[in-house]
Amino acid sequence: MTAPLEQPSPSTGDMDALAALLRGRRLVVLTGAGCSTESGIPDYRGPGTRARARNPIQHREFLTRPEVRTRYWARSLLGWPRFSSALPNAAHQALATLEREGHVLGLITQNVDRLHHAAGSQRVIELHGALARVRCLDCEAIEPRVELQERLRALNPGFAERTAEPRPDGDAELPVEAVRDFEVAVCTRCGGTLKPDVVFFGDNVPPPTVEAAFSLLEEGDALLVVGSSLAIYSGFRFLQRAADRHMPIGLVNIGECRGGELVDVRVEARAGEVLPRLAAALATG
Repeated sequence: MTAPLEQPSPSTGDMDALAALLRGRRLVVLTGAGCSTESGIPDYRGPGTRARARNPIQHREFLTRPEVRTRYWARSLLGWPRFSSALPNAAHQALATLEREGHVLGLITQNVDRLHHAAGSQRVIELHGALARVRCLDCEAIEPRVELQERLRALNPGFAERTAEPRPDGDAELPVEAVRDFEVAVCTRCGGTLKPDVVFFGDNVPPPTVEAAFSLLEEGDALLVVGSSLAIYSGFRFLQRAADRHMPIGLVNIGECRGGELVDVRVEARAGEVLPRLAAALATG
């Protein structure tokens, strides 16, 4: 997996300001792709990816165009092993520690990698679903992604031995001609169309998930945003709600960020370096 770009360490002043802002408050944390890049999972808008356009899977195209589904599952067959083998990094571990110690009430994540769960976080609301599940669009049956991987391999002997660059959606870069003969698996219950149980671009987060996330935010005294540019509304609305409630807002992110004027303290450094230091500072009171 691609190593994260080197970034300067956060200043003592920035760390002290962030700790002072959050100390003694019940924190709700909103995480984005920048929380997982140090685990080797690429993002769409980070400093290392802006130079190369990465076109995300579009919801409507996946639903209406069989060739798009074929291309996705072919690329997913190659990308899944690397995506699913990613391990929690220091940022995930620090957030789990903050929750265990009573500083964090819960997490709202835009990520689909389940690394917060793997690190030990208990209260996690997945805005965009999880790639670990596959859903049938016809009968709603759920299948573990790891089981589908074996079915895809059996249907396409030798295909998994190809090499390809990983993409943020858990798939990989492949030329169109490489997937023409790829055979897509169907639902084992009804023979229907399978889709990863995630919210693709152009789709909406399910209302119950949004309601649960807002409910969690209402319980908190402060919001900490980690690794998100907040470029899409599904995450930005929580920053807006926190600002409307006059909640203190901290941000740990590298690069541009939407709504920066609403943030009280910003630390521009790697989450894996900032969050362990924050956890240590809050633990000492």
